[in-house]
Amino acid sequence: MMKKNIASLIAGFIFALGLGLSGMTNADKVIGFLNLAGDWDPSLAFVMIGAIGVHVVLYRFILRRPSPLFHDTFHIPTSKDIDRDLVVGASLFGIGWGLGGYCPGPGLVSLSSGGVAAVTFVAFMLFGMFLHKLFIKRRTDAEVI
Repeated sequence: MMKKNIASLIAGFIFALGLGLSGMTNADKVIGFLNLAGDWDPSLAFVMIGAIGVHVVLYRFILRRPSPLFHDTFHIPTSKDIDRDLVVGASLFGIGWGLGGYCPGPGLVSLSSGGVAAVTFVAFMLFGMFLHKLFIKRRTDAEVI
């Protein structure tokens, strides 16, 4: 368990460092990337292309292993369903990203700046998670009846 926690901490640190170095924690840069009709900033496209390239190579390499380093089996999603929950969730994610300039990872990393925008974004993100949990619980309870 300790190795798993240390590995998670190291992975989180590397992820946060990458977000900071790439500019993904700068809400103005992200909004500039999303602003296709105005003064578009294409620099984050290179960040995404680089991330996709690393993923494509390492994903195939890692899956050749019999199991992950700190678990018995790989947990890879198998569902390919496009349902209402997926569409609504993706839409809310995109709207939040476009309006705030943050998505969850960069929002959490940006908390270290103490900026009002980052704190506000994370507060609303946590509130949204709370509402989601309530909604899912009520829907699950209603299905049981």
